[in-house]
Amino acid sequence: MTHVSADATMDPPLKGPLTGIRVLDLSAYIAGPYGCTLLADMGADVIKIEPPAGDNLRKYPSTLENESRAFLGINRSKRGLVLDLKRSEGMEVLLKLLASADVLVHNFRPSVPPRLGIDYDRFKSAYPRLIYCVVNGYGETGPMKDNAGYDQVLQSMTGICALQGKHGEPPEIVYGSVVDYYAAAMVASGVSAALFDRERSGQGQYVGVSLLRSALAMQSARFIWAEGESREVGRDMRSGGVTGMHPAREGFIYFSANTPHFWQALCERVGLPELADDPRYGTLRARASNAHKILPRLHAALQKHTALEWEKIFGDAVPCAAARSIDEMFDHPQVLAEDMVATLQHSKVGTYRGFTKPIKFSNTPGPAPFAAPTMGQHSSEVLMEHGYSLEDIERLRKLYVIA
Repeated sequence: MTHVSADATMDPPLKGPLTGIRVLDLSAYIAGPYGCTLLADMGADVIKIEPPAGDNLRKYPSTLENESRAFLGINRSKRGLVLDLKRSEGMEVLLKLLASADVLVHNFRPSVPPRLGIDYDRFKSAYPRLIYCVVNGYGETGPMKDNAGYDQVLQSMTGICALQGKHGEPPEIVYGSVVDYYAAAMVASGVSAALFDRERSGQGQYVGVSLLRSALAMQSARFIWAEGESREVGRDMRSGGVTGMHPAREGFIYFSANTPHFWQALCERVGLPELADDPRYGTLRARASNAHKILPRLHAALQKHTALEWEKIFGDAVPCAAARSIDEMFDHPQVLAEDMVATLQHSKVGTYRGFTKPIKFSNTPGPAPFAAPTMGQHSSEVLMEHGYSLEDIERLRKLYVIA
């Protein structure tokens, strides 16, 4: 487990692949902000710029008294600056920050940036090396371009909920903001690719990420429709009745038995070797069509042990996992062995543990993570780095341009 001081910048930072890159994060909620966090994990200096009202994610319900759990998890390793872009003085500050920035990320709807004066057409000539990344619901064109897009709205629109629901039953939401997190990965990969291109071309560019693109990209394996086919293109992506979640004596166990090797190992470990030898069940399709015959025997056998016991019995012979809650991951031996949990210090929350290091780099592991910022925590620090005096900063604070 990684232990991190309250201010990780006091320790000599380890270089990451993006060390030296400065990112201005004007986005809110999950997709844009977590995309910027992934860039911070890779060494970028990310400055989270919030309006005076703050990122709305701070207001989400949480059992923590002084901060939203979601905000802490989404915004690690960033410095915080509060800036009112609706004031001319606030825009002057942003333009000064842009002079030394490599990347700007926001998730405003297409009509908002021109109104604020921060649209790409304005910036691309003034800052030709700037990577300008926009995260929105539906893209830059089309009849829905100005609609507000949210994770579960896009899940519903693109078939994710329909597929999650059981056949003949109502659609179901996939909880966990899966579209947002996938879009965040697209932000990090898109910005990184644009930075790589800038090394060759010397030019920045516009990077567009939408929740619509992300939701469909997640379904690329079923978003195929051959000429002459019926419209039910999602029909052939389920593995059948054997692979899936099953009840044990206590708890539930998920296992995959799609390959002949894993099917045979499953049958042997549960004490039903005759199923593996039966030619009626010799293929994945045959097992799927005969699930109504296989499952009663399989479920009866699974009642011999708990889900956690089956996990040990199957070992590495059958891909499986007992269904756990997320809090059990903090102390899971595999998670700890991979050093995925960091202990962080926050001025309001105190000590907390959270996720870190989604990608391993052997030569450039990147700096140690640090806690998400409080409102305006680094406003003075960031402005002083950009030439503002203490008197200037105090004046801006009195004008409520910064906090």
